[in-house]
Amino acid sequence: MLDGQKLLALFALLMLVIAVLMLKARSRTGLPDVRMSWDNMPAIVGLGLVTGTLSGFFGIGGGFLIVPALMLATGMSIINAVSSSLVAVTAFGLTTAASYAWSGLISWELAGSFIAGGIIGGLIGTRSARLLAARGGLNIVFAAVIIVVALYMLARNLSSFLS
Repeated sequence: MLDGQKLLALFALLMLVIAVLMLKARSRTGLPDVRMSWDNMPAIVGLGLVTGTLSGFFGIGGGFLIVPALMLATGMSIINAVSSSLVAVTAFGLTTAASYAWSGLISWELAGSFIAGGIIGGLIGTRSARLLAARGGLNIVFAAVIIVVALYMLARNLSSFLS
């Protein structure tokens, strides 16, 4: 079994791979009106399986994995992949939230405050994403955020491999 620091360091390396893939994908404009078909279904299901496995292994929500997976499997634009990813993550989150609510483990006051801030931030983020996507910069910002977080995580956890 991996200890937490090693797991976080491995996760940071995965993040760097994703960031590089996103930077390579920025040269493609993407297809705005992608639909599920017999042609792309194996790639979508296969990458969904990989995304789910990695999410389960690393204990993450998977949103940042779903975006590049959708772009790779379907050729869709990043703005459409982000939107589709949010719908998927929301469905997963609602299922989990209902389970925790049923068990009585939610601080409703804290959750409500966080949700209110998240709604406002989501509106700001959506507008910003549309502007960046129209200018071709959303892939770069997406990758840059992933790189910064990954480097921070590596700096904090890489020592676990050296000891």
